[in-house]
Amino acid sequence: MSNWKIFQGTGTPHNAISNLPPPPSWRQFDSTAESSTAAKKQQRGATFQARPEEIDLVNAALYLRRPLLVTGKPGTGKTSLAYAVAYELQLGEVLRWSITTRTTLKDGLYRYDAIGRLQDAQGQGKDNLEEIGQYIQLSSLGTALLPSDQPRVLLIDEIDKSDIDLPNDLLHIFEEGEFEIPELVRIAGRVEQVEVRTAYMDETETTAKDFKTVITKGRVRCQSFPFVILTSNGERDFPPPFLRRCLRLNMREPDQDELERIVEAHLGEEIAVQAQSLIARFLEKRKQGDLATDQLLNAIYLLTREQKPSVKEKEQLIDQLLKYLSSTEDV
Repeated sequence: MSNWKIFQGTGTPHNAISNLPPPPSWRQFDSTAESSTAAKKQQRGATFQARPEEIDLVNAALYLRRPLLVTGKPGTGKTSLAYAVAYELQLGEVLRWSITTRTTLKDGLYRYDAIGRLQDAQGQGKDNLEEIGQYIQLSSLGTALLPSDQPRVLLIDEIDKSDIDLPNDLLHIFEEGEFEIPELVRIAGRVEQVEVRTAYMDETETTAKDFKTVITKGRVRCQSFPFVILTSNGERDFPPPFLRRCLRLNMREPDQDELERIVEAHLGEEIAVQAQSLIARFLEKRKQGDLATDQLLNAIYLLTREQKPSVKEKEQLIDQLLKYLSSTEDV
């Protein structure tokens, strides 16, 4: 049994867990949640290897103030592109809105806890209209549209999973750059300005100053149109009016040179040299099915440690780590 194994399955307690090495750079955690999350996001932005066509389309989206619809297979770096732009241009925290089949436009704009407000009013025995801001929080899209001298960064993840109406619902928002909160519009005559929470959470970013914001007469209107990336795995088509309002980028799978640069960015130049044969094997296997780049990074990390599997174990482990993304595969 090779000495790389922490868990040995003997049923006998031991202290081998003390031999567990530091985690890979993309899986680091910290006792302080904020610093851990911030470090991972910065790492994601700093290690992204942008290609010329990606750089061109990002700049076009910035100049034209248009959303960027990014398609590609899983693991090609679609979401990482948003973090790379925010990191390099120092635009603060990335506002991430993950889409499901049940997501509506209102989910992305704001949340209003009407039940919580009613319960508190009943408990206090008085109307708490002046405190309505405590029960409203802007969501990622709503926060991205707050006035700012520089564009905020919004990542709308997996838009192809949305209900059929959501892309069309986004058209007005993308064109006008504004929205209203009906609950605040109705009371504007009595309470003109209301302070609410936003979707920002990272205290280490420059956008920490915007944890709260004041909304006047229930209306939010952007000053600088946000930099918006919408990601799609290509699982559905979008209506022409929606596509007309977006720039489109298809992120291709990285070739050998690009993979070597990615490995070097994450694990260092020496390991990138050691990993050339595994990269070539990964590329050969990828011709037969879908594989993600992070699968390759996982394999390289495990196989280049000081304590690593034996030759026989190595082959078995590679086969397990480089399984195709198809859910029907059972190697």
